[in-house]
Amino acid sequence: MSQRNIVLLIVIILLTAFALWVVLPNNPGIHIKIGSWRFDRDIYIHLGLDLRGGTQLLLEADLPAGETVTLDAMEAAKTIVENRVNALGVTEPLVQLQGDRRIIVQLPGIENPDAAIQTLRSTGLLEFVDTGDLSLPEGTVIRTTYSTTSEGGEQPTPAPTATAEQTATPTAEAAPGATSTPASITDRVFTTIMTGRHLKSARVGTDEYGRPEIEFELTDEGAKIMADFSRKNVGKFLTITMDKVVISSPRIETPITEGRGRITSQQGFKLEEAQRLAIQLRYGALPVPLKVVETRSVGPTLGQDSVQRSLRAGIIGLIVVLLFMLSYYRLLGSVADMALLIYALLNLAIYQLVPVTLTLPGITGFLLSTGMAVDANILIFERMKEELRAGRPLHSAIEAGFSRAWTSIRDSNISTLLTCIILYWFGSNYGASMVKGFAVTLFIGVLISMFTAITVTRTFIITLFSLTGEKLREKKWLLGA
Repeated sequence: MSQRNIVLLIVIILLTAFALWVVLPNNPGIHIKIGSWRFDRDIYIHLGLDLRGGTQLLLEADLPAGETVTLDAMEAAKTIVENRVNALGVTEPLVQLQGDRRIIVQLPGIENPDAAIQTLRSTGLLEFVDTGDLSLPEGTVIRTTYSTTSEGGEQPTPAPTATAEQTATPTAEAAPGATSTPASITDRVFTTIMTGRHLKSARVGTDEYGRPEIEFELTDEGAKIMADFSRKNVGKFLTITMDKVVISSPRIETPITEGRGRITSQQGFKLEEAQRLAIQLRYGALPVPLKVVETRSVGPTLGQDSVQRSLRAGIIGLIVVLLFMLSYYRLLGSVADMALLIYALLNLAIYQLVPVTLTLPGITGFLLSTGMAVDANILIFERMKEELRAGRPLHSAIEAGFSRAWTSIRDSNISTLLTCIILYWFGSNYGASMVKGFAVTLFIGVLISMFTAITVTRTFIITLFSLTGEKLREKKWLLGA
């Protein structure tokens, strides 16, 4: 047996062991900590709305009576809502327009619908407001020079022009003993220095005490505005608001000149609050305010009994295929069965690691790709049998079987992969999430089937030949020839 085949055999064994560990029901997940860097990932099967249930929302443009909303604005709102849903960790959601002012959102397996609703419907208008010597308490509602037409028809006031260059990265900290103010201020309009459009990125971080905070980076334009303003207002307060509600009111201790900073809560962010706020900041403000018209919990559309029957049918079908390969191709069939089991393990492992949400169409794609994996083995074995009948040595028959079957396997699988790409594009552009699920599982299955049929099966057969030699050729019944 060649060194290359030994290496491949070791790689296959390690891959199989890792896949088996991933698909174990009580998998502990992946938890890695190196210094201050930490990676945590729970590993489990994600089920779609039709198998697991979830929450369905109907959002509607919340505008004054008689005011119309453009299709472009609703399309932009749909895109932002979709980005926010994806950032929530919801896999294979459905977000699509209904009519000219409504958006349907389906969230499979969502655990905290109230938090999701707040994240999706909030307009997400971030403002950095000059409050001078006032540090406003968190939750205070204020008026600013920046407002949308739905808030009274005022137009945004341009931010001050800046000429300063970036030189350092200090952080604004909330100051103790700040002036107390009422819960709302309606008799004063504060100047908006800049808005969320000047934000380049936002993510959840932790402060020196391990408490959640939001770390942000500004665009070049925003960094210049911030540098100019902070230089002129050291010791003053720069209040940060979301949808006109104060979330933080830090004092500018030193100029903020590098375009980076952090948002902290005076009372301390909860992790969920920080994540929700970071999502809203990262994916921009909605062009139109949205209200929740309808919220309802959706049970599995197939029903638990139907799900169990579908799983039972799939297992029975797989067992029938394994028995057929074993009875018809005997020793070669047992090798194919081993490769097929590895194929199933790798698929399930990838579904959990990516993750891929399993819906009924997704399971259909997996079963279809399983049939293609069997087809590839059948093509290879039939070519090998033809070579053996022609009197070729077993080693030559193995090589010829794989080389001659490869072109057929390659062409059929490439055409299937192209079809998957088209289906995925269709599902992405027309809101057909179930079509996307079918395309994804079929695409992954076809790629893995090519690996198992060509690499795994071939490695196993060559290993078997190296142990038995040409003696195996005489046992035609065992080879199914």
